Amino acid sequence: MLSRREGLAAALGLAIGGVPELARAQAASTVRSPVTLDVPPGACDCHTHVFPDPAKFPMFGGRIYTPPLATADDLLALQKALKLDRVVLVQPSVYGTDNSAHLDAIRQLGPQRARGVAVIGPTTSAAELDAMHGVGMRGIRVNLETGGTTDPAVAKGQLETAAKQIAGRPWHMQVYARLSFIEALKEALSGLPMPVVFDHFAGAEASQSLDQAGFAAVTDLVKAGKAYVKISGAYRASREGAPDYPQVAAFAKALVAANPDRIVWGTDWPHPDSYPTPGRKATDTAPPLAVDDGRLLNILAEWVPDAGTRKKILVDNPARLYGFPAA
Repeated sequence: MLSRREGLAAALGLAIGGVPELARAQAASTVRSPVTLDVPPGACDCHTHVFPDPAKFPMFGGRIYTPPLATADDLLALQKALKLDRVVLVQPSVYGTDNSAHLDAIRQLGPQRARGVAVIGPTTSAAELDAMHGVGMRGIRVNLETGGTTDPAVAKGQLETAAKQIAGRPWHMQVYARLSFIEALKEALSGLPMPVVFDHFAGAEASQSLDQAGFAAVTDLVKAGKAYVKISGAYRASREGAPDYPQVAAFAKALVAANPDRIVWGTDWPHPDSYPTPGRKATDTAPPLAVDDGRLLNILAEWVPDAGTRKKILVDNPARLYGFPAA
């Protein structure tokens, strides 16, 4: 198994083996509907993952699911099918704090196309953060949803510790949490000295109303410019109504109305089934969920009818948040 130092070096293409070639495509296309949206130049998918050969990039032993293979080459094929120029890779829970797989993919895709969001631990050094920045990492992910944290006071401490670690860097803090946690942590989140980004509709349950507890806290933070929200992973907000997920539309429109300068879009590709399933062990390969990424991109025109606002969401906001050059 690669050590953390060796894994980082491999991801950076340093002395322990040089620059690996692009992996052979492994994942089936998730673009089942042709893209009819007028996609502006510089458009970005702000939430994706890769899961390359586990023999090269071992997964965390304490993971709760095992995804199928999905390589940087597969991700590039998705980008082309969706007519997108840029992508953000987000460290998933299955790798813990070893960001090697995603650093390697960012390097393969190149600095004009790819950026990343890392997961770090309390012992992650400043030198490691600087090295990751050099590859393209522009934020950290604090996973309060699958990380086992149930006490808001403990979560507040985690946020404060993470903020100190990345202080002074042009990075943001991405928070994956349910609405009740966001509401409890609203003041702490508002006071962070870097941008805050919420995953997947900030954990809203689309089967409930816009008045559900915690959603007002999210829109308040967005209105004040204190937080971004990813209108991504619609199937996580609603497990009904595929491929359009009509219940999600009201939440997307409400978030955009709160502040279109603080909304970004993403696929959440490659959609592994991370939900607990009776009889399936964490080490069993979970099948991908049946998601049509072409349809989800097209639906953005229904959620956001104005082309200028869509350009903010797809191009301008990601460029500002992730440090892409102006398109």
